[in-house]
Amino acid sequence: MKKWLPLIIIVIIAFVGYRTVVGFNNTAVVLTENVSESWGNVETSYQRRNDLIGNLVKTVQGAADFEKSTLTAVIEARAKATSMNIDPSKVTPEQLAQFNKVQGGLSGALKSLLVTVERYPDLKANQNFLKLQDELASTENQILTARTRFNEATKPYNNHIKTFPNSVFAGWLDFEGKPYFQSVEGADKPVEVNFDFNKEN
Repeated sequence: MKKWLPLIIIVIIAFVGYRTVVGFNNTAVVLTENVSESWGNVETSYQRRNDLIGNLVKTVQGAADFEKSTLTAVIEARAKATSMNIDPSKVTPEQLAQFNKVQGGLSGALKSLLVTVERYPDLKANQNFLKLQDELASTENQILTARTRFNEATKPYNNHIKTFPNSVFAGWLDFEGKPYFQSVEGADKPVEVNFDFNKEN
């Protein structure tokens, strides 16, 4: 029996090690899928906003004297926002920062558009425009919620792969940490709104 004892110990250690690595891997995969699902919800929320902006642009274009430069800025920002795609399984901090910047540019252009509408009473009273404005406000809340839930899904994944000894297994199995959504630069500053009440419509 004694001669088999070293072999038994080796087998037990190998089995425990195998189960530990498998357990780490399976948990990491599940957490990765949670992050991917959360990212899908983020993209869905942004896609809804892009669709609404398309309808908003068509409505505003109906106002013949509306300031075209403001509308053009929204159209161009929307085109940039829809052209950027991210693979959540391989997302880098740089990619997420660029995505955030592009979406922030669209948000800024949209705010400028809504402020400019204040100088167009007929457009401001347009029922279709008012409905779209309400839906956009609701969608912005959905985006905020989706981004928050993405961060909430990212945290347990990062905790799982960065704590020791899991960090060792993560290196072996090529699991990398995922970035969090950060607020857009300048988001902490209030939006400057200037109404030109002397302008003739």
